[in-house]
Amino acid sequence: MKAVELFTAVPRCYNCAQAVAAGAGREELVPELANAGGGRAPDGLCGALFAAQSMVPESGRNALREVFSAELGACRCRELKAAGVPCVRCVEFAAELLEKEQ
Repeated sequence: MKAVELFTAVPRCYNCAQAVAAGAGREELVPELANAGGGRAPDGLCGALFAAQSMVPESGRNALREVFSAELGACRCRELKAAGVPCVRCVEFAAELLEKEQ
């Protein structure tokens, strides 16, 4: 999966949000998502989820968030980390959800 490849590449060039966007072919979003990784997305949301939500119509964002939270146990970065969910899993699942939406 392209998003996971970008996120795990060395040297690290993409945070979680940027990797999801770039993996979906939306390179134009990469600069504006620079501050959305590491728990810095609005409301502490997972950056990978935030990026995926930014690429779907507003009407589908809540459903995306609900599915993400149901699968991984939370939708905020801090809660995901506390539960032991690795960032790479968040990137992978957000990218999968985004693929299904498109």
